[in-house]
Amino acid sequence: MRRTLATILVASTATAALGVSVAPSPAKPGPQPPPKVPTATGYGGAVSSVDPDATAIGLDVLRRGGNAVDAAVATAAALGVTEPYSAGMGGGGYLVHYDARSRRVTTIDGRETAPAAMRSDAFIDPATGAPYRFTPDLVTSGVSVGVPGTPATWETALRRWGSLSLSQALRPAARLTQRGFVVDPTFALQTKENAERFRTFTSSSDLFLADGVPAVGSTFRNPDLARTYRQLGAQGTSWLYRGSLGAEVAATVQAPPLSGDTDLPVPVGDMTRADLARYRALVQAPTRVGYRGLDVFGMAPSSSGGTTVGESLNILEQSDLSAMTTEQALHHYLEASALAFADRGRYVGDPAFVDVPTRDLLDDVYAKERACEIDPAAAAPKPVPAGDVRSYDGVCDAPATEEVQPDTRGMSTTHLTTADRWGNVVSYTLTIEQTGGSGIVVPGRGFLLNNELTDFSTVYDPADPNRIQPGKRPRSSMSPTIVLEDGRPVLALGSPGGSTIITTVLQVLVNRLDLGMSLPAAVAAPRASQRNTANVTAEQAFLDAYAATLTSLGHRFAVAGPPGSSASEIGAVAAIELGPRGRMTAVAEPTRRGGGAAGVVRPTLGR
Repeated sequence: MRRTLATILVASTATAALGVSVAPSPAKPGPQPPPKVPTATGYGGAVSSVDPDATAIGLDVLRRGGNAVDAAVATAAALGVTEPYSAGMGGGGYLVHYDARSRRVTTIDGRETAPAAMRSDAFIDPATGAPYRFTPDLVTSGVSVGVPGTPATWETALRRWGSLSLSQALRPAARLTQRGFVVDPTFALQTKENAERFRTFTSSSDLFLADGVPAVGSTFRNPDLARTYRQLGAQGTSWLYRGSLGAEVAATVQAPPLSGDTDLPVPVGDMTRADLARYRALVQAPTRVGYRGLDVFGMAPSSSGGTTVGESLNILEQSDLSAMTTEQALHHYLEASALAFADRGRYVGDPAFVDVPTRDLLDDVYAKERACEIDPAAAAPKPVPAGDVRSYDGVCDAPATEEVQPDTRGMSTTHLTTADRWGNVVSYTLTIEQTGGSGIVVPGRGFLLNNELTDFSTVYDPADPNRIQPGKRPRSSMSPTIVLEDGRPVLALGSPGGSTIITTVLQVLVNRLDLGMSLPAAVAAPRASQRNTANVTAEQAFLDAYAATLTSLGHRFAVAGPPGSSASEIGAVAAIELGPRGRMTAVAEPTRRGGGAAGVVRPTLGR
């Protein structure tokens, strides 16, 4: 059944509110917090992110004639200022790009890599012979730091598709961090939650805790990062990958600047300048699946986002969700994601080291066979087993019995989406992994190093596609996604949230394409995440609305973190919908993470 996005729009806009972007106010002395607008509709280009300063910078780039890639890099650099615990030049990420001229989708894998000297037992404590505790041992360590890929991603994207130089793209963020930004409740909460980790390192404590946890409404400045951005723009990424900045990064990983103020163990890492010199951001083809007459493009491995979202959609396409009750559609969504996560755990890793059966995982026939495992009247016991990609014919067979290790890890990341007046689109997810990354600021440079290598499996298993190997990229869940209709983009989205990224993107797609919600409603709707675990992780609002019916079908639920904590919410979507005659609707979270910021170049001032 083919249902175009235009048809869905007609059905849903009768009850959808149209947001309006707010133009920047005249400059005032000192930093002023920009308005947070969750939905903006208009023309000429659009930006959506979790932060109003970053969105404003991206919009200004578009207004000055920059394209979607220019705006994406400038916005990402700004997020490294205002969202330093989620992203920055010490991390990595994945960028999906639609080129309006060629009508092609291409991606950049900017994932971090393991050092050449990293051992398969690097996560085993030599003193005890047992695995390090994930928290606090591995998350606050040098051994978990991967070679950063974000600067290489920025430079690669600008060289291939941008119109600005790296120096020009970084200039607005350098000005922002020099001038300072207004501390919001999310930044203050995340600083407080990471205070012990930051106190462990002199450089981190000096930057983030100089006067204690920053007060909400105060101004936070980072002049070290301003200098770093300017020097990176002047010298290019060779300063990091083959120059003196790389030497500083390697030295920090090998000998973190301990303060002695905490008793965290901080295992050291083995990164060298040679590891940085070997790093490359990879330009590669996207994943692609058809869904309800649309083409959905995502990230191929090393990310598992494209394969897992894609496989889930293929499984769901075997049923007509639009003809179901909301609870029945959600039941199918939860069951499909569990099946796809089972296959993710069994088959997906870095394709440079693992033979990933991407084509089979995204095969419609394979999806038809996997869909046989969904009982409309009852949830299957979890974890469910992986399918057999070596032999499938689309016919329902007896279920397999292989045990699969579920994936429950959740981390912090950030996402941005941009579109320009020419029709180019970028969906870009970037991260330093844990909220606060490794907790280690490179002395004098103003940015945190990632702890991305914790995404490897903790215990070495030669059959595990995500086992530790030197030079390898750990499996990721980042799922930047672009949806095309007849070769042209109609929707782009992504989210932070560790392994819940996959289910967040999938649920928003189901909400929008199957349940007929407007995009703002699809983003705001309460979320639940089934990652092939005994319990479904759910926001309290989801439990209030749907738990009674879904529990009667056999689903078991666990609430997503204590109320008021950063763990109580699932995801933080940034999305853009592209309509007829160049009309764009940019959408960010209305409340999660304190609310995001969406904007357009020329707003529509009425219906």
